[in-house]
Amino acid sequence: MNPDYRPYHPKWFRRRVPIFWWLRQAAYVKFISRELTCLLVAYVAILLLVFVAAVDRGEASYLALVGWLSQPMVVAFHVAVLLGTLFHTVTWLNLAPMALVVKVGGRRVPARAILLGHYFAWVACTIAVAWALVGP
Repeated sequence: MNPDYRPYHPKWFRRRVPIFWWLRQAAYVKFISRELTCLLVAYVAILLLVFVAAVDRGEASYLALVGWLSQPMVVAFHVAVLLGTLFHTVTWLNLAPMALVVKVGGRRVPARAILLGHYFAWVACTIAVAWALVGP
């Protein structure tokens, strides 16, 4: 082996990309916003678990949580969380026809039918949960 030999490792060309590259086009902003709203969905799931734990601990714990949730700043924050999760839901449901290929009788179901089916299921589940919480 030659002691003067050095392996040649070329430096790859990598274009510098600014951190806010996604602000240049509205489609990218919508995509990144949808991806970031998954954090709000996770927050809602964790809040639901905290709510169940508070109910399990007893009335005092439940009332303390409800008292905190009824503060004006917390209510305003949760209105923003609701809007974010609605955005996440609508954009997610709008992707369903692109991800699902349903065939009936050898023919592909139209994308509009898949989309309407998803929205119908969303409304039906919302009504069922509201009926279970509020009562008949």
